This record gives sequence, C-alpha cells and structure tokens, in this order.
Amino acid sequence: MSAAGRRATPALQSLAAAGVWHRVYTYDPQTSGKGFGLDAAQKLAIAPQRIYKTLLVESSDRGLANAVIAVSDMLHLKRLATALGTKRVEMADPKLAQQKTGYVLGGISPLGQRTRLPLVVDDSVRDNETIWVSGGRRGVSIEIRTDDFLTITSAVVANISR
Repeated sequence: MSAAGRRATPALQSLAAAGVWHRVYTYDPQTSGKGFGLDAAQKLAIAPQRIYKTLLVESSDRGLANAVIAVSDMLHLKRLATALGTKRVEMADPKLAQQKTGYVLGGISPLGQRTRLPLVVDDSVRDNETIWVSGGRRGVSIEIRTDDFLTITSAVVANISR
C-alpha cells in the first residue's frame, strides 16, 4: 500500500512491529456477490487455496476465537470445537466480531485485532510457503510467510475445514 495518505491498519502496524517480511496488495473492494475472499482471489489472480479468511466463532465456555481457513473452503464447526477444547461453537454475531476485532466484515484480519483471541488455522496452511490474509481493510491483502504467520499469531494448526 502506498503511503499516499492511507493510514496503516493495525494489521500492518503489527507486522512492522514484528519485523517480518510481508507484501501488501490492494484491489477494488467492490464485490461480485461471491464473497469477499473469492473476489480478492480473482482480483489478485491468486489461487483461492492461498488466500485465507478470518471467521469469528463463539462458545459458551471459551468465548470468542478466530478460525482461519482458505477462502475456497468451508469451516467445519465440530472440528474447530475439538481444536479449541470445547463441545460446541457457532458463528459469532457480526456486530460482536467487528467490535472485538476492530475491523469491518470483509476486512477482518487475524493480525492486529483489538482484542487478542485464540486463533486456529486450517492445516492446509502447511501446503503454502506464503499465504495471503486480510490487511484489515476491504481491498487490502497481505502476503506473509506461513511460518512467520504461525509464529506471530501463536496459532494452533488443525484440520478445521470441510
């Protein structure tokens, strides 16, 4: 992202503070109705298996958590519950997700969230040397080395997709 007047998102600030390699890509955030992640993959000409979306879930005993899966996949709630050590999870209320992360839907990044929450990333992440995640704003994606991403997020890696 150019420094031409755009304030760095908390996601970009967290990467700068961590000192890890990353690249920032911008694109027109207008959606075609396929979903924010699939639109990003198409506009950036990146395989949808390499762009990861962040979904927030909630359980009655563990609270909120992040699930990070490829935009081409669907979340398997039972597998995620197992990875989090709880019996059941459900998708979090969108308003609560925005409030706790500090990001808008379609721009929720797993990096630099307002409230640090547990993060589980699908094991397909290991198939890629680098992955793309939201940069914390619709129309902004970040490419980051997978190992760096897993380290700075303290992510649990598990099979959580269908």
